[in-house]
Amino acid sequence: MERKKASDFPQELLNLFDYYVHGEIDRRAFLDGAKKFAGAGVSATALWESLRPNYAWAQQVKKDDPRVNARYETIESPEGNGRIRGYYVMPAKMAGKTGGVLVIHENRGLNPYIEDVARRLATEGFIAFAPDGLTTVGGYPGDEEKAATLFGTVDRPRMTKDFIAAAEWLRDRPTCNGKLGAAGFCFGGGIVNTLAVALGSQMAAGVAFYGAQPPAADVAKIKAAMLLQYGALDQRITGGWPAYEAALKANHVTYEGYVYDGANHGFHNDTTPRYDEQAAKLAWTRTIDWFNKYLRV
Repeated sequence: MERKKASDFPQELLNLFDYYVHGEIDRRAFLDGAKKFAGAGVSATALWESLRPNYAWAQQVKKDDPRVNARYETIESPEGNGRIRGYYVMPAKMAGKTGGVLVIHENRGLNPYIEDVARRLATEGFIAFAPDGLTTVGGYPGDEEKAATLFGTVDRPRMTKDFIAAAEWLRDRPTCNGKLGAAGFCFGGGIVNTLAVALGSQMAAGVAFYGAQPPAADVAKIKAAMLLQYGALDQRITGGWPAYEAALKANHVTYEGYVYDGANHGFHNDTTPRYDEQAAKLAWTRTIDWFNKYLRV
């Protein structure tokens, strides 16, 4: 499939697709709305297909890359859904202990893009664990629509407890120096904020990509150093940033926040046309710098 950019599509269509991705409309409603942009041999269905993820594009670090060691682990989550399975990646060569980063997926579960992000972190010298919130409903099914349906069936508060259990498991690994970080995207970005509130001083650093903000009253509980990254065109999420920043300042939380001009929601996900290479690379450099600053001994 030819790789397209966000600029190849009308912004109104991209916004419509964002509503679909986040469950605000179903596929039929998206196709109905996309008809106005169809024509010249391009159907609404073809537009839908061209906006969907192509996971072959996301493999920046191959599964058998000699720089990393990766395996799947299933851990206990007694206060959550009972257990959660995840993708555990370590640097192949380690000189002592290092920081641990929990990688939290979008609202589709542990897909190949998120696994690749975990491997990218391992090549930077961190241990990473990417849990699958869909574990108790069979795990990520390899199909985006099925994944979205399954995601809606999982008890959300219990899923949050699963992520907390995963974070604590990662922090306690023999190869972890005890400094815990979290990086999340979309739904996962919101979970990074939620974990920062829930874990307090147990979490050293968080990086939230276009994630929903916590209630202002909870921000005082955040002790982690927070890096918040948003797309300027993502009004649905970025609109909440000014109030969040005000609460962070009022509570003297260490933070940095960036809004990337011309970037859509999902700009870091390199499997869809919403990917913005310039913004994604800069945001990733800032992410690694942040974890290097706060997760090293």
